[in-house]
Amino acid sequence: MISIVKDLAAEALFVSDLQPSQCPSNEAVEQAVTDMILQYGSDGCAAGVAAEFGDHPDCAVRRMHWVHTELSGVLAPRRAAALH
Repeated sequence: MISIVKDLAAEALFVSDLQPSQCPSNEAVEQAVTDMILQYGSDGCAAGVAAEFGDHPDCAVRRMHWVHTELSGVLAPRRAAALH
């Protein structure tokens, strides 16, 4: 279940307008994920990712790497808090 949620969050952040150059806060990342899921749904987010990988694979790989780095920063504090 957690990997499904993490995958959906990654797809949602990927299709958002946030950029690495903005150095977004954890709150901005969370808000972008929420906004994209509400706007496009899980299928729409996945379709956006697929389209980018089809059209611009070199850029999409870099963006997905950034997405996973950002999400690990958001999820790590939540995991630590859940353990206490």
